[in-house]
Amino acid sequence: MVTPAIREWAPQLDAETVADVEEASLALKGFDLHSLGLFGAGDPALAPMSAILLRTESASSSQIENLTTSAKQLALAEIDEGKKQNALTVVGNVRAMEAALRLSDDLGVTSILAMHAELLSRQPGLEHEAGRFRRELVWIGNRDNAGPRGAAFIAPQPDLVPAAVADVVAFADRVDLPALVQIAVAHAQFETIHPFVDGNGRTGRAIAQAMLRDKGLATHTTVPLSAGLLIDTDSYFSALTAYRAGDAGPIVHRFCDAARYAAVTGRELVDALAGELERSKEALAGVRSHSAAWKILPRLIDQPVVNTRFLVAAMGMSDVSVMRALDVLTRRGVLVERTGNSRNRVWEQRGILSVLDAYADNVRRGH
Repeated sequence: MVTPAIREWAPQLDAETVADVEEASLALKGFDLHSLGLFGAGDPALAPMSAILLRTESASSSQIENLTTSAKQLALAEIDEGKKQNALTVVGNVRAMEAALRLSDDLGVTSILAMHAELLSRQPGLEHEAGRFRRELVWIGNRDNAGPRGAAFIAPQPDLVPAAVADVVAFADRVDLPALVQIAVAHAQFETIHPFVDGNGRTGRAIAQAMLRDKGLATHTTVPLSAGLLIDTDSYFSALTAYRAGDAGPIVHRFCDAARYAAVTGRELVDALAGELERSKEALAGVRSHSAAWKILPRLIDQPVVNTRFLVAAMGMSDVSVMRALDVLTRRGVLVERTGNSRNRVWEQRGILSVLDAYADNVRRGH
């Protein structure tokens, strides 16, 4: 199969689609501004808040591929304390999303390969495929594993992949299209090309995040767009099928729906996390302002499970300062030590973990 080039594609948008795209785009911008207004550009909690939203997005994107993990297990994996394989694999998706945002102003073929390298380098058995285009034929929809015969869709031949991905990059670089239309179509085209042996969906959704940042729809925080796709994966996959048949309308509308869901639930998540941060601040009332405990507090948003090794490296503090701060945070009820050990201890901020798990549960119920 040869995928038609889209670098010069000109969509014909009816009034309903235009209105849908404009409404969803405004919702995304509103969510981004809400997060900025809640914390302020100079607030030390804004970066951790964006980081935890990125991790939440990565977890939802992975769940679309049936890779499920809890907030606690993911946080443990981030500090090399967890052994759950799904969590370790999702960490790869976190790294891919981070690379996507880091490279958002220079989205090229090399950047996409870098995202994929971060993703698959942590997936056992597929490390050798990380950051390289497939060299074999792939297909979708044949449950009998009988090869491409009878498959619902056969992706382009391997030798056509590099040029096809370059075409997506050229399309993504255009500035004459509504951003959300552009993001939805670029994503659908990328999934149609299926340039990798594995990790196409997760890489494609990372590219969507890069485009959201580059197009100015989300410049301060990560939008939980994959959560909006996760609540109705049947319509998401059906929209991709319709796109391959020549109809881009369903995938554009599906992304609009996902964007609105992400904006509403993302705002609720940010507000809930801000509430937990405020409760922790109240618990530290009376602790002197230059205490290390206050410096550590914002980091608990994006890393609600910590050990001394992580904090020493992340905060640039001595072991003694970190231990004193952990003692204060534990005595004040901000943290709970979860191991009961005298050595190799791990602390967790249970309020933040509860907020993250409640968000994930709501998404699953919607799904």
